[in-house]
Amino acid sequence: MTGCAGASFVDGVARRAFLRTCVGTSLGLAAAAGGALPARAAERAYKRRLPRGGIGMHLYTMRDALARDFAGTLERLSDIGYATVGVSGRHGYDAVAIRRMLDAVGLRAVLEHVAYPTLTGPGLPQALDDLHALGAKWPVVPSLPGALHTPDGFREAARQFNRIGRASREAGLGPVLFHNHGSDHVVVGGTNLYDVLVTETDPELVGFELDVYWAVKGGADPATYFRRHPRRFPALHVKDMAPDGGFADVGSGTLDFAAMFAHARVGGVRQWLVEHDSPADPFATARNSYAYLAALRY
Repeated sequence: MTGCAGASFVDGVARRAFLRTCVGTSLGLAAAAGGALPARAAERAYKRRLPRGGIGMHLYTMRDALARDFAGTLERLSDIGYATVGVSGRHGYDAVAIRRMLDAVGLRAVLEHVAYPTLTGPGLPQALDDLHALGAKWPVVPSLPGALHTPDGFREAARQFNRIGRASREAGLGPVLFHNHGSDHVVVGGTNLYDVLVTETDPELVGFELDVYWAVKGGADPATYFRRHPRRFPALHVKDMAPDGGFADVGSGTLDFAAMFAHARVGGVRQWLVEHDSPADPFATARNSYAYLAALRY
């Protein structure tokens, strides 16, 4: 049998799987020899798995298929095994119609992306009513206008998020969430823009839908955010990174999801929503990504 130290791999996914096997073997040998396993090592024995009710699809991935056949696309996602969806674009349907189609196939909407100007303007009450109609919990700001990408702009956004989050809570919903892109993690004049939102918002009113791909692309470490800011990250965009820095089906790229998810519980993660910004075949992406997450141990 080839030893762990002597193995070499072309495929990074195979390498990670092999290393997990080596870790498990090493722990087993230590236990057999009568040695006590360190508590942290025992905890990281890759026995945890994602809750099936927490594996969802962010519907931006499926936008082309939804435009052709909204109900049929939802049915196929349900057949693959997905339990939840994040709504991003309605393709001519209202919230009530989308809820009806979700209910018909046993899917549940957990959030909806709503433009920042809508939530900061007179459209806020209707947006919250629509979330109730969808059966969802969280309004999500998908991005901030480019003009706000300064420390002062992000401080203004933080003030607005607290106001929106209070309205959402008063409407019987969850906190407002913010979805990040790589440019949100830049440092301007010594200030990390994303950290302004994390530190200057009320944890009871504002949370984060962390896109792990864009966080890593922007130089951030998702696991560190989970540890430093407990319970602030109820939802994730689970998106993988290809070796060239592009997008990849979940599990086929370079991101170490097991290492990230080891700290997801302290981060408050409840939804793992698959996303791929430009899938060649969205249903293949949906199948591949679900299979990986359903089988993942961390």
